[in-house]
Amino acid sequence: MKKIVISIVLLVMGCWLGGSWVLARQQPSQEKITIVGSTALQPLAEAVANDYRINHPQTSIIVQGGGSGTGLSQVQAGAVNIGSADIFADQQDGINAGKLNDNIVAVSGIVPIVNEHLGIKNLTMDQLQQIFTGQITNWQELGGPDLPITVINRAHGSGTRVAFEQTVLKPGMQAVNAQEQDSNGTVKEIIRNTPGAISYIAFAYLNDQVQAINLDGVAPTAANVTTNKWQLWSYEHMYTQKHPSNATTEFIKYMQSEKVQKTLVTDAHYISIHDMKVAKTPSGKVTERK
Repeated sequence: MKKIVISIVLLVMGCWLGGSWVLARQQPSQEKITIVGSTALQPLAEAVANDYRINHPQTSIIVQGGGSGTGLSQVQAGAVNIGSADIFADQQDGINAGKLNDNIVAVSGIVPIVNEHLGIKNLTMDQLQQIFTGQITNWQELGGPDLPITVINRAHGSGTRVAFEQTVLKPGMQAVNAQEQDSNGTVKEIIRNTPGAISYIAFAYLNDQVQAINLDGVAPTAANVTTNKWQLWSYEHMYTQKHPSNATTEFIKYMQSEKVQKTLVTDAHYISIHDMKVAKTPSGKVTERK
């Protein structure tokens, strides 16, 4: 009787182990994608990653900021799958653009912002230039209150800063020495809590807690970006190494798909790559899109 019981137990265990082995073989292996870099692109990357996981539960996607320079250096070193950036790779010191694949996944508008109580809603491009080069230092010079101007700049390595200075400053001009911040979110909070402060952020971070500034009477809208009527904008890149994983390639294809571009991209306050009527070179030259 004891032998029969033991045999039954062994048979049950064998069936359970065998079934588990078959089930394990049927489970797809977990694929991991790590995205690091631009904080301007981070909200969109997170939104698309969350949507992608619904139909690709076997793919784990981690999205982190750190700035464009960090994203480019880490993807070049092979530490991450995707380095996100607001700049072309050859605009970043120490990056060999020829060893990376460039995938443009969206366009990000950039908007100057001030404290909502300042009372300034429009500047000329020349005035903005003079503020960020330290030639104008008090809001009273611009029709505002007698209040010192506090410039909050973006950190070196920020793609948003490169795009901003490429458009606003003339060759050879140097930005005024000022506090520097990496993150769009941090910049917005400083502006919200500092009466005389001015800086610039990506459209995706804009809300009614800060005052957006028109330039030469032109409003910072997606429609104005598509024609370059609003000149402050940058491409959002997802850089990979030359031979990315299949999972990475499929995710980027999804980012660039018309479905995502027409829904998630525009819903997150970016501009679809399919809507752009102009193109921009790394040097900042803008031409009609062919």
